[in-house]
Amino acid sequence: MSQPADFAMENSQTDQLDSQNVAEETPTENVFIPPSVDKVRQLLGESCTHVSPIPPLLAADMSTECVLGVDEAGRGPVLGPMVYALYYLPLSMHRSLLAETHHFDDSKVLTPAVRSDLMEKICTPGTDLYQHCGWATRSLSARDISAAQLRANGAYNLNAQAMDATIDLIQQVLDLGVNVREVYIDTIGPPETYQKKLERIFPSLSITVAKKADSLYPCVSAASICAKVTRDAALEVLYTAYAGPDHTGEVVWGSGYPSDARCTNWLKANMNPVFGWGNECRFSWGTAKELLETKGAPCRVDWPEADDATDNLKLTGYFTGADEEKEDEIATWFGRRVTEAVF
Repeated sequence: MSQPADFAMENSQTDQLDSQNVAEETPTENVFIPPSVDKVRQLLGESCTHVSPIPPLLAADMSTECVLGVDEAGRGPVLGPMVYALYYLPLSMHRSLLAETHHFDDSKVLTPAVRSDLMEKICTPGTDLYQHCGWATRSLSARDISAAQLRANGAYNLNAQAMDATIDLIQQVLDLGVNVREVYIDTIGPPETYQKKLERIFPSLSITVAKKADSLYPCVSAASICAKVTRDAALEVLYTAYAGPDHTGEVVWGSGYPSDARCTNWLKANMNPVFGWGNECRFSWGTAKELLETKGAPCRVDWPEADDATDNLKLTGYFTGADEEKEDEIATWFGRRVTEAVF
């Protein structure tokens, strides 16, 4: 089967981290676990969506015009989910509340501890961020990402998965009745193409798709923090499957990026030679594929040779006497038939 376009995307330049970025991408110890992380579903390898309640002061006047930002975290790692997040608030408070009061910025230039603290404020009733702002996330699990990329009837590539997550999140907020007027999105490819597609889907919205939007627009900065802390917390939860539920301290696999030595060392040390890893791993990534091919057990399945007789035989034939010899073989596999006379 041909490889999807992003099958080995971790080898691209944009997904290789230098030592400084590795530290910034590594979850902090005791990271805040936001309500966007469903521990049970994370451990089961399921994707999930979280939408916060409409903020109290916005709910009091739903005609308030709002600005909304979208960003993601975890596109390149081999471990953990990819998380898309949006963040919205009254248009009149966009820069004053986020940039001037709370100093939101691209999550990559903030320390993990600062990101965690900001996310806790977002989720804590009574804070100005909780009172005025709403947010939502879509966590695409490593298992679902891989299954989509490797499916036999046509790969569902990462860009398409990301686009659908973005559209779904925006639509869910609109369905709540939030009066969104402006939307800013960090691009996943050529901004013009991405923007035109979204404008066709949401013609009533003023949409701007831009590179480095998480540094240009505070609502996108806030979305990037929601996405990053949700991913960090998910990694923490997934790691408990190996370290135990009482685990505290460092997540030994680090950032989850292939260029992080802690990640690749963990993958090598914890690989089952037949099954590989658990729900935390993206099996469609080249890193995982290469380790399984070079270090895995040589498993082989021997299929019986087909002949004309068996090729033309329907499964029901085994039970209706279409081929007596084959029927006897199957019927006696777990024991001999008995007749009514026995009873």
